[in-house]
Amino acid sequence: MKKIAYIIALGALSLATSGAAAQDKPLLGIVSISATEANNVRYIQGATKAADELGWQTNVVDAAGSADQANSAIQNFAQLKAHAIIDMVFPYSSIGAGLAAAGDAGIPVVTWGGGLGSTVAATNGSGGPMAIPVVDLMVKKMEGKGSILALTYRTGEVCRNREVVMDEIVAKNPGITVTKNEVRIPGYFEDGAQYANAWLASHPAGQENLAIWGCWDDPAIGAIGSLRAQGRDDVLVYGINGNAQALENIKNGFMTATAWQDSFTEGYNMVKMLKDIKDAGSAWQAKAAEVPAVLVTKETVDAFLKDHPEAIK
Repeated sequence: MKKIAYIIALGALSLATSGAAAQDKPLLGIVSISATEANNVRYIQGATKAADELGWQTNVVDAAGSADQANSAIQNFAQLKAHAIIDMVFPYSSIGAGLAAAGDAGIPVVTWGGGLGSTVAATNGSGGPMAIPVVDLMVKKMEGKGSILALTYRTGEVCRNREVVMDEIVAKNPGITVTKNEVRIPGYFEDGAQYANAWLASHPAGQENLAIWGCWDDPAIGAIGSLRAQGRDDVLVYGINGNAQALENIKNGFMTATAWQDSFTEGYNMVKMLKDIKDAGSAWQAKAAEVPAVLVTKETVDAFLKDHPEAIK
């Protein structure tokens, strides 16, 4: 696989630096909410593989959780006359300026977990459906009563949708109390650990059923560090995305379950769909094309890794 071109500073993405190479191959612009986060990395790798096969070049901007930076990046890609643009996780409602610039330039924009609306041509990686099996299992193991620490993130559409799913399922179990803390990007590992420390102090072992839920794996993994440091093995931990660290934590008994998101395939499929979108032009109809998630637990992790060895690479 060819090396992905990462452009971290938005100032580097300019007409002056595009050069002749940008005109040799169609440019696929990717705007990531966190380009070093494991699931984002897998998506970008899949998208880059498909782009290579199509003869496109790929440039990635890490917007570091900032919708303002995401809008600027999309606008800059529009100035560069990119062939197509992918928005990773930022809700379509938060990238209006970028969508307007791309629309004026006739450039299709698709989202990964950013939802379908406005001028977005397609989406996948939607957050809500992936949360269902994890939250269902969590509530079942709690027997409908106890306390949950929910580690949320509301700037991203994916986590917002997953939080809605959790709220809806937990609402059917009035014996469960939820404490919510929102993590930052960057800083989610540290925030997960810090919030867990504070929550554990007011939730001693042996008093009730306890669980920690992350709207994706990494904040929950941060919380696991606090649990291990305090010798607390009475708290069940749940994540979503199924990154390599989460799968290792499940194997080692520190995490209860995650939902593995095949983000590599999502990225690959979306870029292939972008070719169809470009070919169809004004005849294209916006749609969602989801890849189902897989629930992974201590009981299923070995079989899962046998079927999907790439998940821990």
